[in-house]
Amino acid sequence: MDATLEMVDPTLAEMGKNLNEAMKMLEDSQRKEEENVKKYARKDIPGPLQGSGQDMVSILQLVQNLMHGEEEEESSQAYRLQNVGEQGHMALLGHSLAAYISVLDKERLRKLTTRILSDTTLWLCRLFRYENGSAYYHEDDREGLLKICRLVIHTCYEDYTVEGFNVLCTKQPVIYISSAARTGLGQALCNQLGLPLSCMCHVPCNTMFGSQHQMDVALLDRLIKDDVECGKLPLLLVANAGTPGAGHTDKLGRLKELCEQYKMWLHVEGVNLATLALGYVSSSVLAATKCDSMTLTLGSWLGLPAVPAVTLYRHEDPSLSLAAGLTSSQPVEKLRALPLWLSLQYLGHDGIVERIKHASQLSQRLLENLKNLDFIKTSVEDELSSPVVVFKFFQKHLNRDQTPHAAQTSAIQHRVISNEGHIYDTFNQWLGEQLAQLVPASGIDVVELEDEGTCVRFSPLMTSAVLGTEIQDVDQLVDCLKMKIPVLTSTLQLREEFEQEVRRTVGLLYIEDLSWPGLGIVSYHSDGKNDDNQEKELEKINTELLKKLNELESDLTFSLGPEFGGQKNCIYIGMVTEDLDVSELVETIAATGREIEENSRLLENMTEVVRKGIQEAQLQLQKANEERLLEEGLLRQIPVVGSVLNWFSPFQASPKGRTFNLTAGSLESTESTYVSKAQGTGTTPPPTPTSSLAKQRHSGQKIFKRGLRNSDAFNETSSVGHCDDLEKLAQRPPTLSPGQEQRPLETLKTELPKEVLQATNKDTEDIQSSRSPNDCTNVEQGNQR
Repeated sequence: MDATLEMVDPTLAEMGKNLNEAMKMLEDSQRKEEENVKKYARKDIPGPLQGSGQDMVSILQLVQNLMHGEEEEESSQAYRLQNVGEQGHMALLGHSLAAYISVLDKERLRKLTTRILSDTTLWLCRLFRYENGSAYYHEDDREGLLKICRLVIHTCYEDYTVEGFNVLCTKQPVIYISSAARTGLGQALCNQLGLPLSCMCHVPCNTMFGSQHQMDVALLDRLIKDDVECGKLPLLLVANAGTPGAGHTDKLGRLKELCEQYKMWLHVEGVNLATLALGYVSSSVLAATKCDSMTLTLGSWLGLPAVPAVTLYRHEDPSLSLAAGLTSSQPVEKLRALPLWLSLQYLGHDGIVERIKHASQLSQRLLENLKNLDFIKTSVEDELSSPVVVFKFFQKHLNRDQTPHAAQTSAIQHRVISNEGHIYDTFNQWLGEQLAQLVPASGIDVVELEDEGTCVRFSPLMTSAVLGTEIQDVDQLVDCLKMKIPVLTSTLQLREEFEQEVRRTVGLLYIEDLSWPGLGIVSYHSDGKNDDNQEKELEKINTELLKKLNELESDLTFSLGPEFGGQKNCIYIGMVTEDLDVSELVETIAATGREIEENSRLLENMTEVVRKGIQEAQLQLQKANEERLLEEGLLRQIPVVGSVLNWFSPFQASPKGRTFNLTAGSLESTESTYVSKAQGTGTTPPPTPTSSLAKQRHSGQKIFKRGLRNSDAFNETSSVGHCDDLEKLAQRPPTLSPGQEQRPLETLKTELPKEVLQATNKDTEDIQSSRSPNDCTNVEQGNQR
């Protein structure tokens, strides 16, 4: 950019300098915001135009804030900014120069635009081996094909310029397009040309022989013959040199012969056309040089921002090209080629070839590594040179375990086999997303193919120049793929076992969702009425169960599933490894769910028992007050007289308190406690039921591993499940340990859960209000003892 400073024209030098400074400012996303820029935080709210105007620095600062203001919010979405290098600066400079050149006088503008257009067309025709061609530069990559269709209509219908669409009624035109073409391309052409959809014929791909992504030539021949017999006019054929999905090339040589036979126009597009610039070109792609027109998207191939696409074509009548819009008499229209003209000169012939060659080497490097990986199926047209690599995870034969439940296992296996296609699509979708997240510079994406289903695609010709993909990125991609394959195979094999274990376990419900990439989906449920209260209770139980499972020291991921479209009240289990003990996992889920459910029920029962006990205590204390009045006499109740009488003749009364026995659910007197000066003894209560996992797990060792149950360090006779603990607990009589059988009521209340205290606050206040001061004193003395 410094060379622009030496230009004779000071305006051009100033333009290059300003562009250089502007690009540095816009690309510096780490620049600290100044205080006077905070007013631009309201970028989503339109504001009035300032009357005094702003300088260029402030305007560029505003643009920077609009570009990078939400980077922190979008960081979780793998936000990437296009890499704009020096060649990108040249393309951007071309847009600035085009605006400056457009104000020149007509004669200078005509000479300059003619030179730019002729130079660019000559370079591209020689670079991509397209002799004697003309070029049309357009922003939308479909616009070139649209102009070609207009040209062919003008050529085939001589009176079209005068009569318009009326001439099309005599012979309906037909445009043939492959079923593997871009989605919506045919409909877009019909809409822009004003033709009915019946003028568009989609040609199926091969089904028996050849690539399943190539156009069926024999079927195309029959379709054309049928249209000719019906009085229609075959107009144009759109072929692919690299389909948008798999990157396969149609048999262009045979298609060209067919087009010459029926006097049709052959148009070719696709990413594989970029390889025409290389020294070695496959014969299938080389046949594209004989077509009537082709569309090149140099911006993505070379990493050039804001450069137009180019449609090269051959036609002898310039007037028809002008009528179709392929050429223009306006010099300003010819300035579209200026950014590309500057960028091609900056890169040079060797630089352009090197970029395309580098992308081809990246795809070949990945393809060679994929051949050595098990469970990876590739879908490439030519293993020696394929610019696009499409692969997927696929396991031909699953090792299914033999279980005694033959009927249930057979039914599940049959359903799994019928749903394997959907399962593989889900797993490959997950694989593509993981690889794109782990190696963002690779440009990996997920593509849906008609026959193969969901696949992972690597197309460096479309991404490497922009993302700066290197060989080490491909090697890192292969390493990540090697780590993910065992996880995929293990999860796929254990899904069936997990489903069987869940269906055999009481209290668990298996939820089948083929779109979930993981071990499976399970829900805890209990027998009862399916009413709103029961559903809310199950929602609480499954929510608490998910929390408990995430607290365990395991390598598994438990979640509520996808944000949209997921099942309610379910637990989604993610990918697993081969050492997972499925039976142990299911047992733990069921035991934890039952424990949560029983604790919930125990809390409800305890609340009712405590409420009844407080009501009974209120009645007993009222009765005790009446008995105390009879024993003390009336005089002792008078405030002054009672104090004097108690001083001369103290009244000896044993303190009477109440304890609440949680096990028996009844009130008991504390008289025996005060006599023996010790609380009653009892047996030791059984320990709280816990899963055997806590007993078996070593310190720092993950659970749900198969090695835990086979370890010699554990005694299997002492390892019991949670279900056995609960059954033994139910059979034992309710006993309490010393110091726990009888506790004062006030002390017990401080140890109860908050839910119980809230439910019994009112009854407690009634009891306290019914006591006399002496009763309170006696109870407090008993509590202290």
